[in-house]
Amino acid sequence: QLQLVESGGGLVQPGGSLRLSCLASTSTLNYYDIGWFRQVPGKEREGVSCISRSGGITYADSVKGRFTISKDKAKNTVYLQMNSLEPEDTATYYCAVDSLAGSSCLMLLASGMDYWGKGTLVTVSS
Repeated sequence: QLQLVESGGGLVQPGGSLRLSCLASTSTLNYYDIGWFRQVPGKEREGVSCISRSGGITYADSVKGRFTISKDKAKNTVYLQMNSLEPEDTATYYCAVDSLAGSSCLMLLASGMDYWGKGTLVTVSS
């Protein structure tokens, strides 16, 4: 059973940086697309970024130029480096896997992702 564990969230001031990590329980990165999504209470979960098994990358327009996704296959870990954080980035961040080899991840569609971590809270506030 694939498990995903996020870490790295916390409280940061506007303009600051955080790096989120998503550790997979199996050698997932060679076979699956993995994405980062975020959710604010009362709103739908939205896609932030995705890195495919072949290395393709997409970003939501709202984070382009500020966030960077990367992966370390040896560590079974995907990272999300978040710079120039804004209060609007405050959310619970989740990593997720599309194990069906579809296009949901690169299209940042949460409904198509079938394995999820429990999330890590990011709060951007002064």
